[in-house]
Amino acid sequence: MGTRLQRGQPEVAARYRSVLGHFCTGVTVVTGTSATGPVGFACQAFAALSLDPPLVLFCPQRTSRSWAAMAPAGSFCVNVLAEDQREVSAVFGKAGADKFAGVAWTPSPTGAPVLDGVVTWVDCEVFAVHDAGDHHVVIGSVVGLGPVRDARPLLFYRGRYAAQAELDPRGWSGGVLDTLLTWQRQSEWS
Repeated sequence: MGTRLQRGQPEVAARYRSVLGHFCTGVTVVTGTSATGPVGFACQAFAALSLDPPLVLFCPQRTSRSWAAMAPAGSFCVNVLAEDQREVSAVFGKAGADKFAGVAWTPSPTGAPVLDGVVTWVDCEVFAVHDAGDHHVVIGSVVGLGPVRDARPLLFYRGRYAAQAELDPRGWSGGVLDTLLTWQRQSEWS
C-alpha cells in the first residue's frame, strides 16, 4: 500500500522523483525567439491536450530564464528529439552558453527555431499560462505541424536516457497512440 505524502517532509522530493521516474517520457526542446535571438530549453513535461481545438502543453520551471525570454513573443515550437540527439538534449538542458552554437535550425512559421534532425515539431501560439507550484503550465494553440522523420524518439526513464529496446525487448509495433488520439469516445477514458 502507498504512503500519503505530506508537504514539508524532507523525503517527499526524493520519493516523488523516484516514483515519477518510472513514467517514461519523450524528450523535447522548446524553442522560441527573444530580443537577443533564438532561445530554447530541454523539456520532458510536454503533452497533447486537446484535439479540437488542437492544443498542447508544456511545463517550464518558474525560474526558467529561457521561458522568461521567449514568453513575450507569444509563440514557441516544440521539437521532438530523435534517439540519436542525446547531445542536443544535453546542450539544451544546461543553463548559460549559446545553446544554438553548432546546432543547425530553420525558422518555423511563427519564427521559432526548428532543430535539424528532430522526429517532428509542433509550432504554437501561447493560448494560456497558469501557475502550478514551482512550474508554469503553458498551453499552446497549434498553428503548424512538421513532417515526421522515420526515427525513434529520445526517451527518458528512471533518471537517464533509454532506448525503446531497453523498455520492451519485444520491440515496438506502434499504433496505440494513433488509436487513442483519434478515438471518438474520449469521454470513456476515465
